[in-house]
Amino acid sequence: MKGLVSGTGLALNGAGLTDALAQGVAPAIVTSDKLRPQLPGGVISGDVTATSGIVWSRTDCPARMIVEYSTSESFKTFQRRIGPAALDGSNFTARVDLTGLPPGADVFYRVRFQDLVDGKAYSEPVTGAPVHGVARCEQASLLRLLRRRGRQGWGINERFGGYRIYEVMRRETPDFFIHQGDQIYADGVIESDVKLPDGTMWTNIVTEGKSHVAQTLDDYRAALAYNQLDKNKRRFAAEVPFLVQWDDYEVRNNWYPGQRIGEAEKRYQTRAIDLLEARAKQAMFEYNPYRINQLDPEQVYRGFQFGPLLDVFMLDERSYRGANSPNRQTRLDANSAFLGSQQTAWLKASLKASRATWKVIASDMPISLVVPDANPDVPKGTYEAWANADNGAPLGRELELKDILAFIKQEDIRNVVWVTADVQDVHYAQATYYDPSRAKFSDFKPFWEFVGGPINAGTFGLNDLDTTFGPDLRYVSVPKDNPQNRSPASLQQFYGRAKIDPVSRAMTVSLHDLDGKSLYEVKLDVEA
Repeated sequence: MKGLVSGTGLALNGAGLTDALAQGVAPAIVTSDKLRPQLPGGVISGDVTATSGIVWSRTDCPARMIVEYSTSESFKTFQRRIGPAALDGSNFTARVDLTGLPPGADVFYRVRFQDLVDGKAYSEPVTGAPVHGVARCEQASLLRLLRRRGRQGWGINERFGGYRIYEVMRRETPDFFIHQGDQIYADGVIESDVKLPDGTMWTNIVTEGKSHVAQTLDDYRAALAYNQLDKNKRRFAAEVPFLVQWDDYEVRNNWYPGQRIGEAEKRYQTRAIDLLEARAKQAMFEYNPYRINQLDPEQVYRGFQFGPLLDVFMLDERSYRGANSPNRQTRLDANSAFLGSQQTAWLKASLKASRATWKVIASDMPISLVVPDANPDVPKGTYEAWANADNGAPLGRELELKDILAFIKQEDIRNVVWVTADVQDVHYAQATYYDPSRAKFSDFKPFWEFVGGPINAGTFGLNDLDTTFGPDLRYVSVPKDNPQNRSPASLQQFYGRAKIDPVSRAMTVSLHDLDGKSLYEVKLDVEA
């Protein structure tokens, strides 16, 4: 996967684009002094399968997206798709679903935009690679998430090298990247300078859109656009397909459906979470390479099949949950829901139907790490994730997890791995083995959970561990007494990598630091 941003400085003369297509040739390319459409966010591919991939981009004026793709990096032969018009109603974003791709092949693409006012003005091409032989699953599959904790003050610092870890991950040449949410910190503000404990300054790129909490649709768009200012992310996104979830900070810290922001939170004029969530989700879909479900255009959870070795199941742990609470309900219902009944049924059916060797469940929240809801407008003793900190038999949201784990054992579903995220203040890397002999509830198969992160956020000390499901902590990347909210300059930024050997079918998972150094590695053999 070697596609990079092109610097040709050329524009297409598109007086006869339709005619050129009819003749099966590319329109003539000529230099032009005329102002052309720009691609400020570069290109991103995502939601890849063995034979398809979404190509996303954004321009800066009303323009039509054009995608050319080829199995040759030289584009000696290629096919072209005329995409939708990028208009102000979508903040000039657009996407094309490339279907019918050759399984297992390297596919390169390039994107241009044709100005809808001046049809002769075309953008420069930007090139990428949406599919890197994913059907083979022989390359590294990055299991990572982007966290940029805006209210902590750690934005894009070009003196530090920006989001440096993206360049380190790019060099791994992964088949795809699991991005587990918190792309933005919608309730966070980026200031120009933040003083570090050693007296030096962390200097951020600042924008008007990140100078206040996000409440309007344009606020959420601006927060997402901020990350695209980083050259490392743009280069990574041009080469590595994204599979994207969401978590709380896409909307507001620890939100849940039906919530109203309390008066103790003074920064908000819009207090209905459902309105903020609708705006945030629209912006998230506009700025990411989602394949939209036409039957349910707001559905975030979905699955991906990558040939005989791997299936990935991306969960949505925001849209269907009950209210955050002490999380001690004694029965599974709407109040104790985390995935909700419909999504749980989908996950069970998908796991049962899977014929892949490995089933990776991407959960944007950790299983046993205790995450209190520390918002100023909620009572103390309220919890945000699965765990409820009582170390006893499953209660509250743990009942839903108990049900899923018992189903996996009952149906003898093998080789299930959980990839979870650094939610709330869980900003470090961790590897945990779940052993039924250590658990308060033991009717499940042993399994592994891996937590990775952060990319460009404050690093924290360890969260408490709830022992309900028998977690055996095998590795953590920071000490228990780690100072809170350490800046990226402390170099405590982490990512995870997983490789599947096509011969033995074993999966090797490793956790890495900001420089790519392997900190922990474990080989998971196939269950007989």
